[in-house]
Amino acid sequence: MKVDALKQRLSRERPMTTITIRMPEDVIEDLKRVAPLLGFSGYQPLARAYIGQGLRADLERLDGDTVSALVASLKRHGVSDEVLQEALSEVIQR
Repeated sequence: MKVDALKQRLSRERPMTTITIRMPEDVIEDLKRVAPLLGFSGYQPLARAYIGQGLRADLERLDGDTVSALVASLKRHGVSDEVLQEALSEVIQR
């Protein structure tokens, strides 16, 4: 994730929207029980944290899949492993 996007995600001033989601009652009760033990003010912030964690993991995985596909395509077009490693090193150092 790029630095600017990460800064936006960490901002407390991000706009919020209300949604309705149906969840089993026992899951809500477990969230209510666990939330204060993990330092959350309530079950809704904890649920948002869980959703955010899963979303970030999937976004990272999907972005990684794109990079892998690009590297494979470049190899098929004759780009050497040395050039690919050098380019990836430059990107990681940013």
